[in-house]
Amino acid sequence: MKTYLIEKYGDQSAVRAAELPEPEPGADDVLVKIHAASVNPLDFKIRDGGFKMILPYRLPLVLGNDLAGVVVQVGSAVTRFAVGDEVYARPDKDRIGTFAEYIAVHQNDLAPKPATLTMTEAASLPLVALTSWQALVERAQVQPGQKVLIHAGSGGVGTIALQLARHLGAHVATTASAANAELVKELGADVVIDYRTQDFEEVLDGYDVVLDTVGGETLERSLRILKPGGKVISIVGPPDADFVRELGANPVLRQAMNVLSLKTRRHTKRQGVTYSFLFMKADGDQLREITRLVEAGKIRPGVDRVFPFDQTREAMEYAEKGRAKAGKVVIATV
Repeated sequence: MKTYLIEKYGDQSAVRAAELPEPEPGADDVLVKIHAASVNPLDFKIRDGGFKMILPYRLPLVLGNDLAGVVVQVGSAVTRFAVGDEVYARPDKDRIGTFAEYIAVHQNDLAPKPATLTMTEAASLPLVALTSWQALVERAQVQPGQKVLIHAGSGGVGTIALQLARHLGAHVATTASAANAELVKELGADVVIDYRTQDFEEVLDGYDVVLDTVGGETLERSLRILKPGGKVISIVGPPDADFVRELGANPVLRQAMNVLSLKTRRHTKRQGVTYSFLFMKADGDQLREITRLVEAGKIRPGVDRVFPFDQTREAMEYAEKGRAKAGKVVIATV
């Protein structure tokens, strides 16, 4: 089968097309013919080696973290899917590789594709929708009437998180460019901050939750708009102690990560708020909940552009250079 992989960590030049054997599904696995995959910032960080300390992949490594496709084979212990089912997923972090024609995925990481979506639309959702769900529902436990700030509302995570926060009944603010102000309002934003001309610290105050997708100075400033007891959840900030424990990191790595998050932890203690780092997990049951929201019209995907499979490198470059105006970049394999 055709794939796009890396044999060493590096920039975009490290990505190349290669032929590999089709994967052999295990007893609990489903073999999926991939029809579409989407590009995420996580792909660039993995390619660059940015996560090699915490995700020690064996090289060569097929890239890609999202898929939609059709089941072509099931393992002997599979009970949730049958050949011919249309599915979508974010594979487990240890089993990525959706920039390929086929992939074997554990049945618990898959969900039925929303019937109302095309393959390319469905492929844009799993990673960003699971990230949004795990941040706002699972971790923040957002309640009706709470005030939630979602940074970068026109981005891949932002476009879905806005819709989910609105569904949960929150009062939602977001940062975006003026060009995308109407889009993010349509998706659920009650307050739109033009990040180029406005300081969100001067406009917002007393928020219950911040979903940080930017990191750095933006994360530090976000702590100051929270009310006492508020929560900031970051998908790009420094790892926290809970993540390090889940990872089972060795003592040296634990100490290094504690140093990285020291400044943020001091700030949160001073502000009387909490900080947590989120590295989303594959979860087919949560994806089924998202499917229900999609089919009920509560969440719709945002696709900026679709590239053919033989232009996977170009799709990654397009996404990495920030050319997407809103939503996701998708690769059509079929």
